[in-house]
Parts: sequence; C-alpha cells; structure tokens
Amino acid sequence: MLPLAATLAFLPFTLFIGIWVAWSDMAAMKIPNKAVLALMAVWLVVGLVLVAFGVLPLLIWAKAVGLGFATLLALFIANAAGLMGAGDAKFGMAMAPFFILADPRAVMGLGAACLLGAFAAHRLLRLIPAVRRASPDWQSWTHDKFPMGLALAGMLNFYLLAAPILTLLRFI
Repeated sequence: MLPLAATLAFLPFTLFIGIWVAWSDMAAMKIPNKAVLALMAVWLVVGLVLVAFGVLPLLIWAKAVGLGFATLLALFIANAAGLMGAGDAKFGMAMAPFFILADPRAVMGLGAACLLGAFAAHRLLRLIPAVRRASPDWQSWTHDKFPMGLALAGMLNFYLLAAPILTLLRFI
C-alpha cells in the first residue's frame, strides 16, 4: 500500500477524476481522454512532488510508470478481444501506477467487489423511475453494455481511501 501521506496527496485529485469518469461513462458510455490524461498527470506530477519530499522513492515512482505501460498492453489486448472498451483500457492504464505497492490478490478482490457492486447498483438504479427521470438522457440506462468506468473509478478510490481508514482504525 502507498504511504499514508501519498494517498492523502493523491485523493483530492483521484476522487474528482473518479466522479468525472463514473458520471461520463454512465451518461455517455464514454470515458473522456481528458480524464485519462488528468489521472496520468496526477501520478506524474503529484508523484514527483512526493518523490522530491521523500514520501515516495523514485524507483517506486518509475516502476509504477512501467506498470502503467504494461497494463496498457494487457488491456489493449482485452479491448481487441472485445472484453472491454478502449476508454476502460486507457483509464485502467492510468490507474495502474497507484497500485504499485498493492498485494495483487487484494487488488483482484477489490476489483471483483467493485465490479459486482457497481453492476448491481447500476442495474437496480435504472429500474427506479425517479432515478430515470432525474437522468433521462443517460445512455447507460438503455445500453446493453455496462459502464465499466463506474467500477474502475470506485476501485481506485476505495483503494486509496483504505490507507487513511486503516490508519484511523489503528487508533481506535
């Protein structure tokens, strides 16, 4: 897990970008490239500031960038196989550096939980007339495909929220 100071530095940005991605994907079934670039910039810029202040080792920061490129390759293969959209693949690549110090089993479990939770919530909410009236133009309500950005954004932010929450629980 990333150091607490790093997660606290990243969270204000990732929370905003995550809401943007989830909202855009539910409304238009697209993840904006600007959101992907913004998340990449958060890792690159805020990450380098954290390196400069000794919060994050440079080697970890650099390996995380490499993880992003490896993830992009894997997710583009998944996209080519029709398993996910291109926006999902690009956003997954931008998310990857934040998981550099995470236990892969925990990441897979969190990903599965977020996917199942987001899918169930989305499918249930689209059945509620008041929700549909509040967002009548959202393409995801009538689309066969699921807006994966909802699950991906949740996964990133739940992971980053875990460090402060676990730290607080130690004091209780």
